Amino acid sequence: MSDTVPDTPVPPHPAATLILLRDGPEGLELLAIERHAGLRFAPGATVFPGGRLEAADHDPSWHDHWRRDRWPGADLSADLAHRVAAVRECVEECGVLLSRDPPEAAALAGLRAAMAAGEGFGPVLARAGLAPALERLVPLARWVTPVGLPRRFDTLFFLAPAPSGQEPLCDGGEAVGALWATPRRLLEEEEAGRRRLVYATRMTLLRLAGCADMAAAMACAKDGAAAGEELPPPILPCLVEAAAGPVWRIPAACGFLPLETSAEHVRLG
Repeated sequence: MSDTVPDTPVPPHPAATLILLRDGPEGLELLAIERHAGLRFAPGATVFPGGRLEAADHDPSWHDHWRRDRWPGADLSADLAHRVAAVRECVEECGVLLSRDPPEAAALAGLRAAMAAGEGFGPVLARAGLAPALERLVPLARWVTPVGLPRRFDTLFFLAPAPSGQEPLCDGGEAVGALWATPRRLLEEEEAGRRRLVYATRMTLLRLAGCADMAAAMACAKDGAAAGEELPPPILPCLVEAAAGPVWRIPAACGFLPLETSAEHVRLG
């Protein structure tokens, strides 16, 4: 299959990303993964765990988890399937499960092995007696891949406190490495040419770099989170011609800066 630009816009795939947070000796730290260099999308890039929504992420059984975690009769969230996908992808890619109760190491390993063998996330969780802590995720932003690219995603980015007692272990397929790092360290390593960041990841790091600790980051997300039953407004970068040359521009008041970035400094995949 060719990666040439399509004649008609490709519909973006719904996707979700989970940014796990913790407080480290230098302040806020994020869990990031390094993508396999052989992948067709964002090869070798440093990203956060995440991926496309699957049909099973919309299963009505997740409604019970949501209402049990919130309160009886609670309204369903429009981003419920995204929350399920974000937690599921984090398990698949780096073996970390955000659950209500801490899983034993053996149970977590068995869960991951069963998923790798093709079993569904919900059934293996139920068999292990585990429930995802879907209510702990807070939406930060919704990034949409620009029009004109052959692969497009409509991705909801979530923040959540990292579960204690779990160390990331990458699957070796999509993710080949994992690390905890401050946003500033990742940005500095990209500036030095030692790390590859796609645009949405870089913009997320720039926003979180101003947060001193996990509490500040979570507050930042809650301030911008959509209230009620709707998804956050999409952030769709557009390529425009500026006086100094082409730039990628994002909507004003979207919560991210800068609003314009030189096209030569932007990686989209």
